[in-house]
Amino acid sequence: MAALAVPFRSSASAVFDSAAKVFRLDGDGVTYAFGVDSAGQLQSLHWGGALQADDVLPAAPKAADYSGFDRANSVTPLEYVGFGGGLAIEPSLKVSYPNGVRDLVLKYASHTVSADGIVVRMKDVSTEVYVDLRYAMDKATGILARSAVVENKTRSWIRVDQMAAATLNLPFAEDYELQYLTGRWAAEWTLQKRPLEVGETVLESRMGMTGSQNNPWLAISREGLTDEEDGPVWFGALAWSGSWRITVDKDIVGHPRVTAGYNPFDFGYRLKPGETLETPVFYAGYSDKGMGGASRLMHRFQRSVILPNAPTPKLRPVLYNSWEATEFAVDEAGQIALAEKAATLGVERFVMDDGWFGKRNNDRAGLGDWVVNTEKFPKGLGPLISKVRGLGMEFGLWVEPEMVNADSDLYRAHPDWVINFKDRPRSEGRNQMVLNLARKDVRDYILKSLDLLLRENDIAFLKWDHNRSWSEPGWPEMAAEDQQKIYVDYTKNLYWIFAELRRRYPKLEIESCAGGGGRVDLGIMHLTDQIWPTDNTDPLDRLKMQDGFSHAYMPGVMMAWVTASPNWVNKRSTSLEYRFLSSMQGCLGVGDNLNHWVPEDFATAKRMIEAYKSIRQTVQRGDLYRLVSPQGGSERSVTLSVSEDKRQAALFTFLHSSSTFDATPIIQLRGLDPELRYGFREIAGKADTDTPATASGAYWMNHGIRVPLRGDFQAAGIVFEAV
Repeated sequence: MAALAVPFRSSASAVFDSAAKVFRLDGDGVTYAFGVDSAGQLQSLHWGGALQADDVLPAAPKAADYSGFDRANSVTPLEYVGFGGGLAIEPSLKVSYPNGVRDLVLKYASHTVSADGIVVRMKDVSTEVYVDLRYAMDKATGILARSAVVENKTRSWIRVDQMAAATLNLPFAEDYELQYLTGRWAAEWTLQKRPLEVGETVLESRMGMTGSQNNPWLAISREGLTDEEDGPVWFGALAWSGSWRITVDKDIVGHPRVTAGYNPFDFGYRLKPGETLETPVFYAGYSDKGMGGASRLMHRFQRSVILPNAPTPKLRPVLYNSWEATEFAVDEAGQIALAEKAATLGVERFVMDDGWFGKRNNDRAGLGDWVVNTEKFPKGLGPLISKVRGLGMEFGLWVEPEMVNADSDLYRAHPDWVINFKDRPRSEGRNQMVLNLARKDVRDYILKSLDLLLRENDIAFLKWDHNRSWSEPGWPEMAAEDQQKIYVDYTKNLYWIFAELRRRYPKLEIESCAGGGGRVDLGIMHLTDQIWPTDNTDPLDRLKMQDGFSHAYMPGVMMAWVTASPNWVNKRSTSLEYRFLSSMQGCLGVGDNLNHWVPEDFATAKRMIEAYKSIRQTVQRGDLYRLVSPQGGSERSVTLSVSEDKRQAALFTFLHSSSTFDATPIIQLRGLDPELRYGFREIAGKADTDTPATASGAYWMNHGIRVPLRGDFQAAGIVFEAV
């Protein structure tokens, strides 16, 4: 199925030392190695900084019990371990047999090494259950891809109760810190940090989707050794948009490990003889350049491997979205009036949001009926699209294809199409239910509806929303013992729809949105072009959220809108310049009601959009340096984006509030070429009056620049360019 595995364009070296029975992958700055021990188990040997090609790793040592309570398989750093043989830690794989046996002991059976990586075949000691462990490494970033496939070659069914893509083991140390991302609606991307101690930390979603409560990304650093720009960091992200779980634990002898894959809660996937189940991919990397270095590696990997059109993904156009101006009250005349105003600003894509289809006048009706509302658009969407195109903009449209309202023609015709338990109440969220995409007929209906919409209209972009999580996760049409397949098959079919739409309409671009940042992961990123990270558009709140987001995902997919002041979330008032500067750190959009703007607003917006276009390549495709983080209550926030060729850098600096006449701190830049000379220009705000007009990269990095800010919610943007 689409997006479960993404092939690398340039794989790292993969070798096998047959004498020591050691496998090894070497990428840029990273070596990953594991070996077969005398008991036939796979032991982790090295994951960290690069070793020399002629360095010989010792064979995997003999595993030994720690005590009668702590068996060898629970205190040895194993690559992939089944629930069996007295295992007392998190298993990588757990299966059940028809006779009630729930024991699985995996041993090495065979392997293949190719230009694409390593595949190791494991086999249960007593049954014909096989597991293929897949390893590949991106040569340029050293990021490792791990996944697993279980195959049932017995004569009866087996049930997979728990299955991880991988278990990864870190070097033994006592000072690890775990960082991860949590949140809720309108408050996503909060960076958390805690010591990694004996016991388990569980990050998960049980919601049928990626979720906002936790994101499937983590980083592990060394306390006292790692900061933003220096020190070791091990990091990883699961490429899966359904329910997931990442378990981070340290066993009783101190070995730290990470296990990531399908969420075992309410999980069960029966395999008939000959059938297989594949996991999503867990991508994992290492950097010795701190959290900033880890982020930049992940961003580079996303640009070069994950995104559509990688390694040269398209730049994100400046868009306008009509939601805040009209909400559900869309019509042809009103949208044309907004489009005309947006075009004067330099907007490149006009997006009509909710309310254009079915009987959609509020959130209680219409979802599922993806036909144009002829009362609002008597001649269809054609006249509006023609006008938008004539104004020099692309046309985009909001959709929420996975959902249905009870008040819709679709639900009246097919009430059985929603996720439900038979004869149980059907919970609604935002007055809607979730269609069961695991069903082929539902999958095909959604594809057919969207295909017709795209075939009949010149639509360049879909904002694909998903405004509630699952409830009553049943599939009554399936046998009771197979209903839990919904957790896998739903997401696979979702990926299939995205892939098929992109195949039929190669120029189509899609945004992943789920009530904000509820579906952000490397799986969905492979099939969509941009991400809506949060419904919260307050520019100050966004600084902290954008900081958290950037630890895992690149700014070049992060949409950021300029909306009304006071903001709808918290009634905070900020200047239009401040709102633009906050949003210009990602992919710029405008969502304010242009009918309320005065001429000065249009002039400011036009100037800021023109400035953004001059740095867009650097912001979206360059290296990000978080110079001053807004995390932890800091009154300041400073980011720097440096172009790939180091000839341009965009500095954004923010002061949240000031209560005394504090001295202006010096900002020391990073990532420039010390030999080049750079001048600067001011987008907004002013550099200190004694700042030299030009200076070397070494000067800007080692001496720095002062940008005076006074008062509340102040900001400046300065561009450095090689001269």
